[in-house]
Amino acid sequence: MRYGVRTPLRTTGLVVLLGVVMTMLDTTIVNVALGTLARDFHTTLATMQWAVTGYLLALSMTVPITGWAVGRFGSRNVWLVSLVLFVAGSALSATAWSVMSLVAFRAMQGLGGGLLLPVGQMMLAQAAGKERMGRAMAALSVPSMLVPVLGPPLGGVIVQGLGWRWLFLINVPVCAIALLAAFVLLPREPGANPRGLDVLGMAMLSPGLAALVYGLSEIGNGASLLHPALWLGVALVVAFAVRALRRTGTLLDLRLFGNRMFASAVTALVCYSAAMFGFTVLVPLYSQLAQGGTPLDAGLLMAPMGIGAAITMPIAGKLADARGPRGVGAAGVLLAVAGIAGFAAFGGVVPMFVLGLGHGLVSTSVMAAAFKTLEPVAIPGATTLSTIAVRLASPFGVAVLAVLLQVFTRTGVERPFVYAFGVAIALAAVSLVPIALIGSKAWRGSSSAPA
Repeated sequence: MRYGVRTPLRTTGLVVLLGVVMTMLDTTIVNVALGTLARDFHTTLATMQWAVTGYLLALSMTVPITGWAVGRFGSRNVWLVSLVLFVAGSALSATAWSVMSLVAFRAMQGLGGGLLLPVGQMMLAQAAGKERMGRAMAALSVPSMLVPVLGPPLGGVIVQGLGWRWLFLINVPVCAIALLAAFVLLPREPGANPRGLDVLGMAMLSPGLAALVYGLSEIGNGASLLHPALWLGVALVVAFAVRALRRTGTLLDLRLFGNRMFASAVTALVCYSAAMFGFTVLVPLYSQLAQGGTPLDAGLLMAPMGIGAAITMPIAGKLADARGPRGVGAAGVLLAVAGIAGFAAFGGVVPMFVLGLGHGLVSTSVMAAAFKTLEPVAIPGATTLSTIAVRLASPFGVAVLAVLLQVFTRTGVERPFVYAFGVAIALAAVSLVPIALIGSKAWRGSSSAPA
């Protein structure tokens, strides 16, 4: 939207939620159908896993162009095109006749879905303004926490009742409503910064991010730390960063990290996200391998976390707007650490609920802090940077904890899961340091970098 002109926050929130809810659901809903898909397509489970991997890699590759696309074409146009790509990929995935066709159509879904979340976050931040940033981030954080958790059980119901093709067809009516809402409710506006595309930067960063995500995912699945995709990704991303710091007009403006509140908030999100995503992957393994539970038992363990987060996220948004995010975020981290420690010691749903309460406080308040002191023109680039950082932190956390779990198990350490949970606690606790650096004075109206 044109900088300086706001669409009402509730209107923007409705449009964004309709658009992103299905993309969030699609990150997990297909997981439960992999066995069925492998059987129907007469292939192995490892090959079928590319239906998930291809979607996630496409998500990662499109994020870097978000800021440029919005500046060039306007947020409304990018939003509409992204929705069309996502719904087209969904409809085509439902007609897939082979593994390769399904992987290709899932990648099309990912190309659209990769733009929807950062563009939606961008539109919410611009509609909210500095005084309502916490509530705006809460509007996006609640579904981002609940929807992926609901994906596996919903996917199981659909596969058993209607068949796997309906995992994709269910997106069509929801996205049609989202398209109509966006077309009617979002104002037409030109791009605010119609600069040229940094083609060389895109050629380095997009494949670099995809290689990094893939390499980290493979390491999390047991591959060597010398996996070539990981180090190719590192080389490409580092080369992009060196080039971006030496010149202007590149795909991403890394100088935004010169704003202390933005840099502190993103660093906190990276540390915290690595811990949380790693932990949520360990929980199902712990339930099934250490406690002898079923996949359903593992899924039900995650439900209290989602419920707890849904309770505190709206509260966190209001508290962050009124009092600043530092205290809210720190309290959330302490609750999350207590929840992980309680689960490691005693197991059960109560510690997961406590963890969820803390998660709701952290994710909403710290994300609001990331955008608070930025001028509206900087929000597209900042949204892209923060999205990339969290996208990389998630598989990194999974890889670190998975590797450590394997090491602890091979070396005969008693109760290896407990030690892995301890590492998750340490990663989460580290986020308290950058949270402490988030300024509180700047929260009450200054648009400059906090002191």
